[in-house]
Amino acid sequence: MEKKIPTHVAIIMDGNGRWATQQGKERYEGHIEGVVSVRACIKAARRNGVRYLTLYAFSTENWGRPQEEVEALMQLFCRSVTNETPELVKEGVRVRFIGRRDRFSEEVRERLLHIEQSTAEGDKLTLVLAFDYSSRDEIMRAARQLAERVAKGELQSGDITEQHISESLYTADIPDPDFIIRTSGECRLSNFLLWQASYAEMYFPQTLWPDFREEEFDKAMEVYAERDRRYGVL
Repeated sequence: MEKKIPTHVAIIMDGNGRWATQQGKERYEGHIEGVVSVRACIKAARRNGVRYLTLYAFSTENWGRPQEEVEALMQLFCRSVTNETPELVKEGVRVRFIGRRDRFSEEVRERLLHIEQSTAEGDKLTLVLAFDYSSRDEIMRAARQLAERVAKGELQSGDITEQHISESLYTADIPDPDFIIRTSGECRLSNFLLWQASYAEMYFPQTLWPDFREEEFDKAMEVYAERDRRYGVL
């Protein structure tokens, strides 16, 4: 029997800080090591036949972290974009960002645009990076868009469907995740893809994100293959 492969895998990359503490390092060093895991999981996703990989890179709540950590994360992001873009283009990986962009510096916004444009022709894997992302904010924005359409007479409030809401989200042209992974053993979604995750299978390995490499991704695919997805029908 053919192995079941999820079309869309979404990962909450948790545990960088704890990993750094365990190693006697600064938190920033945990984020640096986490980039290596990102690279490994992109490779593993392509090899396994996954078509969409969404990574929770920076949540809206992360702005509340110490300023020096936030600034270090932004610097790490800019450097990673510059370093990784050529390889992503070579491997046929298209990059998309979901979330707000207005609160980033001009430099960060330029890097976002650059990597999206540079990788636009990728057809092997779509890498979706949730950056300044909040699912509640996303749903609120979708509600406002639909309210505006109703006010303009383009849509009747009684005619609004789930499809209308889905089409108003950042992920309008991205299939809902089949499989959500959160590393470090924490068992919560933390404001991540709340609408889209309605029928996703979930997996909470104890592995901290900097240690989540190709073999851990492969193990997760084995877990998914054993699941029986029923979508609430049976």
